[in-house]
Amino acid sequence: MPSSVVHLAAAALLAVVLLDDAFSPRAALVVLAAALVPDLDAFVGLVVPNAHRAALHNVFVPLVLGLLLVYDLRIRHTSWLKHRFGPHAGRVAAVAVLAIAFAATGLDLVTNGVNLFYPLHDQFYTFTGHVALSSTRGLVDTFFQPVRHYAATTHNTHFATVINPGPPPASGGPAERLAPIVWTGWQLWFVVLGYGALGWRLWADRS
Repeated sequence: MPSSVVHLAAAALLAVVLLDDAFSPRAALVVLAAALVPDLDAFVGLVVPNAHRAALHNVFVPLVLGLLLVYDLRIRHTSWLKHRFGPHAGRVAAVAVLAIAFAATGLDLVTNGVNLFYPLHDQFYTFTGHVALSSTRGLVDTFFQPVRHYAATTHNTHFATVINPGPPPASGGPAERLAPIVWTGWQLWFVVLGYGALGWRLWADRS
């Protein structure tokens, strides 16, 4: 699964590419912090069984935040965000919402899966597969094939975290508390790219 290190790298890329004139160390920090918000449901999992990847990893969190942002920036006579935090606050907030949707929940969706419509519909979804052009089969797509296995829900699926590692092993002893950094080569490359781009932008702005 993508670690917080990988989520932050994705958020760093969004900050560098999308903040534009609103970019600043403080604005970038807001975007990076937003990418960590969904993983706070690991703490919810201490109270609600298996709530990690469900309570805050769903479409409703960025959707509600996005609607509130539209209301504040487009419908209200005076934007509270701009009045409180300055003229660039709207753009920073919008990129932060995108970080929640894509740098956080989106990366988990294409890795181990998230409970996309929780709590209205309790089922974990994983968007994985491949697309290729074959000389004999034409366009090969496995993303949209029916899934033929049991439905993963919060009743039967647990995503271990450092905070809530799950039950101890059958062999005895304490449950392992594992803090992932990178699991694959592409994640390592992504981390180097994201933090490198952010570092370059910060250095360029200072220069």
